[in-house]
Amino acid sequence: MNARVFKVHADDVTPNRRRGGDLRVTLSPKTARSTSGFGGVMWLAPGEVVTEHYHPYSEEFVHLITGDLTMTVDGERLHVQAGESVLIPIAMRHRVVNTGARTAHLVFHLSPLAPRPELGHVDIEPPVASAAPQPGVGGLG
Repeated sequence: MNARVFKVHADDVTPNRRRGGDLRVTLSPKTARSTSGFGGVMWLAPGEVVTEHYHPYSEEFVHLITGDLTMTVDGERLHVQAGESVLIPIAMRHRVVNTGARTAHLVFHLSPLAPRPELGHVDIEPPVASAAPQPGVGGLG
């Protein structure tokens, strides 16, 4: 493969559960030497929440592959179904809840990059307690 092309499998990435769900950043400056943004996949079990936060430097693109979600974006509640995409503008607060009966699978991308990784997210709600891997979620079982 070309030395500038990267292919990363979600199962090869450590899950991030800090804000809820099973989030895997597959393509980033760290994993693929990206320079303009980062992205990956997420799984949310029924009833699971991604706590409210915002990105002061990046807009976020979310595409729901399977499941049903309720997103609260800048105070507005949106019902999102499989096959729909949502653009969250820079610095807009957002929260996600799996309101469906099955695990939701999302693909996300954020761009542009923050000047430093620790500046990329601002939490509004406290982080969730460390969650154990769930069977059947994100190739974990």
